[in-house]
Amino acid sequence: MKRHLLALLSCVLLLAVTGCKDKNTTPQSLKGNETRPTWTAPDEYDYSSSMTAVIRVDLAAQYPTQAADFTIHEDDLLAAFAGDQCLGVTEPQDGLFYLFIAGPDTEEQTTDITLRYWSAQYTNLFVAENAFPFVNDEQKGTIAEPFVPALR
Repeated sequence: MKRHLLALLSCVLLLAVTGCKDKNTTPQSLKGNETRPTWTAPDEYDYSSSMTAVIRVDLAAQYPTQAADFTIHEDDLLAAFAGDQCLGVTEPQDGLFYLFIAGPDTEEQTTDITLRYWSAQYTNLFVAENAFPFVNDEQKGTIAEPFVPALR
């Protein structure tokens, strides 16, 4: 009886240790078949508030096996969204994305900004895992220390 109880306890402990881990969400391949988005940036002069961001996309650091050959292409796009509202779009310049983010058209006190990145190399659309708050006149990242979003 003790042996069965000990075996059962061992199985429960093994399941607790191995079964509770997050599932591996790393994709086998980053390649997609998405067409280049036609995001439209708002006219920055139509907004009374704005912020800027200096962003570096680094899929190779996030997905070292799948994106070992990752490079930024001149046709890549990066955009800022508040929900479905596009607040800014940019192409890379010297390996960085310099993004003007227009003030969101909302009356909420805080608005979360989500980044979307389209890779010409992988013909795939990636979305930032974490949003950040829109703060008028703030700059997120610098040339020396650009903001690097985690993308999925």
